[in-house]
Formats: sequence, structure tokens, C-alpha cells
Amino acid sequence: SFWTFAYLDFAEFEDTVKTFTKECKIKGKPLPKTAGGSLRDSKALIIQKDLLTAFEDGDQKVFFELWEEHISSSLRDNEPLAQKLEFYLHIHFAIYLLKHSVGKPDKADFNERISHFKTYLETKGAALSQTTEFLPFYALPFVPNPMVHPSFKELFQDSWMPELKTRLEKFLSLTLKASHAPRLLTLYQLHQQLVEAERRSMTYLKRFNKIQVDYHNLIGVTAELVDSLEATVNGKMITPEYLQSVCVRLFSNQMRQSIAHSIDFTRPGTASTMLRASLAPVKVQEVPLLPSLDYEKLKKDLISGSDRLKAFLLQALRWRLTTSHPGEQRDTVLQGYISNDLLDIHNSSQRNVLKLLHSKSEVVRQYVARLINAFASLAEGRLYLSQNPKLLRVLEERLKAEDKDSLTRENVLGALQKFSLRRALQTAMINDGLIFWLVDVLKDTDCLSDYTLEYSVALLMNLCLRSSGKKMCAKVANHVLKVLSDLLGHENHEIQPYVNGALYSILAIPSIREEARAMGMEEILRCFIKEGNAEMIRQIEFIIKQLNSEEPLDDSVESDDEEEDEDDEEDHDTMEADLDKDEVLQPQLGELSGEKLLTTEYLGIMTHTPKVKKKLFPGVHQSIDEPLQRPVTPGYHRAAYPTENCIYRVIWPKLAVNPVCPCSPAGL
Repeated sequence: SFWTFAYLDFAEFEDTVKTFTKECKIKGKPLPKTAGGSLRDSKALIIQKDLLTAFEDGDQKVFFELWEEHISSSLRDNEPLAQKLEFYLHIHFAIYLLKHSVGKPDKADFNERISHFKTYLETKGAALSQTTEFLPFYALPFVPNPMVHPSFKELFQDSWMPELKTRLEKFLSLTLKASHAPRLLTLYQLHQQLVEAERRSMTYLKRFNKIQVDYHNLIGVTAELVDSLEATVNGKMITPEYLQSVCVRLFSNQMRQSIAHSIDFTRPGTASTMLRASLAPVKVQEVPLLPSLDYEKLKKDLISGSDRLKAFLLQALRWRLTTSHPGEQRDTVLQGYISNDLLDIHNSSQRNVLKLLHSKSEVVRQYVARLINAFASLAEGRLYLSQNPKLLRVLEERLKAEDKDSLTRENVLGALQKFSLRRALQTAMINDGLIFWLVDVLKDTDCLSDYTLEYSVALLMNLCLRSSGKKMCAKVANHVLKVLSDLLGHENHEIQPYVNGALYSILAIPSIREEARAMGMEEILRCFIKEGNAEMIRQIEFIIKQLNSEEPLDDSVESDDEEEDEDDEEDHDTMEADLDKDEVLQPQLGELSGEKLLTTEYLGIMTHTPKVKKKLFPGVHQSIDEPLQRPVTPGYHRAAYPTENCIYRVIWPKLAVNPVCPCSPAGL
């Protein structure tokens, strides 16, 4: 009864405890007083208070001694939540003196903390080196002044430490309570672990015995073959029958003996070929095609289903595209979507899938925008979307109607930026005055997310590459030049190639050059020559040369670039990770989502048809020394031209771990 009471009390079955206590009293079976629970809680509170005090005082030694004593090693080593929290705690103590010292921090103490943090990164912290969230912090020990470095700006905000403390308090409240579980429950869990360990032990023992038998067999065969080799040196012949018997024993695990007996060992090289084949690595299987879907039912539910079902379907359809393997699998998924007109691009009726962009549900609008952005990431997808002349206008309207910080606007902007790779869509966006909207948005970059900033600048550059776009910029030359000159010094270095490309392009217009000279653009550019890396310096030199040029505007260029073949665009496929970031839709218990939803409720007849993918124009490659002069997307540009001054590329040779650099798909 004691252990039962202890467990019920621990699990907070309050009504059951009352009933159980009452019956025990009636039957004359006394129970322990509840003071034990209070004592347990009191002890947990003292430990929690000591940990939080050490956290606030920056007492690194005391904190981690208590942490390792009271937080189980299995939890610290295997639970992702605990690992992430511990990582941020190490950062907290590493920078504590920078945030709380009056004047310069004590150098010896600070160096000791940084050394401790570096040791952690090279040991336990190495487990998180492949996680994008933590990548910048592996460079922290090597940055001379982290307080002014943009990569660590969030660490020195006033809200960072209180938020971390709140996370720590919640973690300790749950963990310390769990660590005082009733002994009966602990014994049961240990028993279960013991049973599992014994099961694994028996499996490993069987494997060991098998390997041992194979080893002894191999030694015996080797000894016989050495004796045979010695016999041949002395002039004795080896018969095919003897060689066959040896091979049957040698390859008994790789093939049935009946097959081994049927092989002709009189042919030279047979035995060695078999041996190489038995040692060869297993061939990697081809990536299977995903099951076909019932698109009629899908589209019906996308139009008539509940908002929650619509959102789950849009999410699942996007995931099928973004998580598929590049090549035949992804091509088949996209071809299935296009051939069944998933987005109703060719449907002009009042009720179609594209109408979801006007849904009253923000989640539905966001998820249809994400799916359109995923389509636009692929050349065939852009071609499909471009066949609906109204879609571009609808996306432009949504871009201007959505809140500044919404993910819907981010994805609409991403799709439009990718549309700007196609000439006809470029022309339409220029004629719709999108350049004016972009210039207005870029006047205040503080309220823009990194994605919005990067794709806005990249879209502006792509539109400025056209002669009609340059002429449009000439109408608001002062505003455009002011925005671009401000962006030259922006802390987000990813945007610099697009800023340079836009500047170089619009300075081909004589009136814009005059405006730029009047505002002292050359002096502004030369300031950045002193601070930039080698690649940026060379690009700025090209811009200065363009600024000082006296070349008149060539009016024939406008007709030339209108006549260029559509296939002459620099078209490419880039499925960036941002398409699946910050998912706001999570399934509840019993709800289907993702591929399981599609294959359970919308499985169709196998209708995959092979399709030869159109060979796209390979694009005109230019030197990275020059400003960009061809339309690109940020995702493609990062892959083709990794950032030269990336902090990871500067720092990683000094690290014991090897984090993956986000600038390059291949890592470092």
C-alpha cells in the first residue's frame, strides 16, 4: 500500500488518493503522512533556487556542479531540449562578464570563461555542430569583440537573459520533480531497461558467435590455401575439384552451396571474382517514385473542405515537393501536379484553388502562398504558373495587402522574385510599378525579416537589369540611389551582390549618373572600398567606372532584350529551406498530416508517366569580380557563389568540430 500511495501521490491522482486513503483507514491499514511529499518538494525547490542564483550571479563553477549532480546524465546526453538549453547556458556564462562588468571585464577571468566554452564546443557541444540554429556560436571564442558583431547581436539584447532564465526555470520545475519519482516506478523502469539490455546482449552474443565461427573457418581455409600454394611451388597440381570445395566453404554464407557447386572453377579468375563480389559494397537502391494521388478529390477538398483541412492539404502537397529527392522523384511529383492542373492555372471558373489566396483564414493564405513559392522555385513550375495571366496581378495585390511581418507576404515576395527570372513576367512587374513599391519598402529595413530584405533587393535588381526597369528608376532616381547607398553598408552581407548589381545597372542611364554624382556617390562608394572584402572591392570599382562613364543611353537595347528568346533566361531550380520554416500548423491527436494524409485519404491509380525534362539554357556565367548582370534568385546565387567573407569560412579551421556552412550545400 505504501508504494501504491507513493505512486498515486507522485502522479497527482488526487481523487484516487483520497479514495485510497479513505479505504485504507476503514480497513485499518495506516499510510505514511504526506509530509514526505512536502519534504521532497522542499528539497527540489532549494536545488532550483541554488541553480537560479548561480545563473544570475554568473557563478559558472557552482552552477555546472549542481547541474551535473541533479540533472541525470541520460537526460543531458540524450534529450534534445536539455542539450539545447545547456548550450545556451554555456553561452550565458561565456559572455556574462561582457554584459555585467563596469568598464572592461577582468581579462584573466574572461579568458578562462572563453576557454571553458571552447572546450565545451569541442567535446559535448560538438553534437550540435550540424544544427543551423547553433552554427554562429561556434565562432564566438574567436571573435575579438562579440558585442559589436552582427552574428551575436541577439545575445546582448536586454531580453535574452530573462528569456533564458524563464526557460531554465520551466526545465528545472519539470526535471527536478521527475527526478524524485517513487522508488517503485524507478525500479519498474530499471527492470524494463534491464530486460531490453538482456535482449540486446543476446542479439550481440549471437552475432559474435557467428563472426567467431566465420573467423575460424576463414583461418582454416587460408591455411589450406597456403599449403596448396606451397605444393604448387614444389610442382604438384591443384585440381578444379579441390578448388571448388575450398570455394564452397569460403562462400557458404554468400550463396547457396548448390549454386556454388554449379560454377565452373576451371575458368581462370572465377574464385577471385567471387571474392571481390562478396566484399563489394551493396549497391544503393534507386529512390522510389511516390504514390499517385486522386487529384479530383484533392482539388474538391481544397475548394470545399474546412479551412483546417485545406491548410493540412496545402502543407502536405508542399512537403511532397520540397522533401522529394532532386531528379526523377521530384520531377515526377511536379509533373503530376502540373498535368492534373493542381492549382487550377487553366481553370477560369469562380471557384478554383487560386481563390484560396483571398481566403479569410490567414493560415490558408499562408499555406497556399508557400505552395506557390515552392512551384516557383522550379523552372517547370514557373513555366506552369506563368500560363495564368491573372496570377501575377493577384500576387502583387496580396503582397501589398498582407502585414509587413507575415509569412504569407514573405512567400508571395519569394514567388514574385523567382517569377522575375522570366522576361514576360519581368516586363509585367515593371509596368505594374513594382519598382516603386520595392523602393518604398526598402526605405525602412529595420522592420524587415532577413528573407524579405534579401528577396526584395534581389527582385529590385532583376527588374533594374531591364531597360524599361532602368527608365522607371530614372523617374525616382533620387529615392532609388538613396535606398541603394544606405543598403551598401547594411549588416546583412547576403544582399551586397544585388545592391551592387542594381547600382551598376541603373548607372547606365545618364540622368541617374548625374543625380548620383550630385549626391557624392563616388565618395560613398570609396568608403566601402576601405572596408569590403576583395570580391566586393572589385565590384565597387566596376560601379565607380560606370558612374564616371560618359556613354549615352543606347535606345536599341530595349528592343533587343524584348526580342531575346525566353529560353535564353538563366533558369534554374533552387528549393530553399525557408519554404518549410516556422510551421504554424500542427496536427492534434488523431489528425493525419503530410504524406500520411495524402496516401491514406487521397491515394490514386498509378498514373506516373515518364517525361523527358526540357534541357534548360545553361546560363551565361560571369566573373564574380563584376556586379551581377543576369537575373538570379538568392538561393541559386548562394549555391553558385558562396559568400567569401562568411564567418564560418574564416573561423572553421580553428575549430575541433566541423560545422556545415549555410553558404554552401556541400558544407565546408
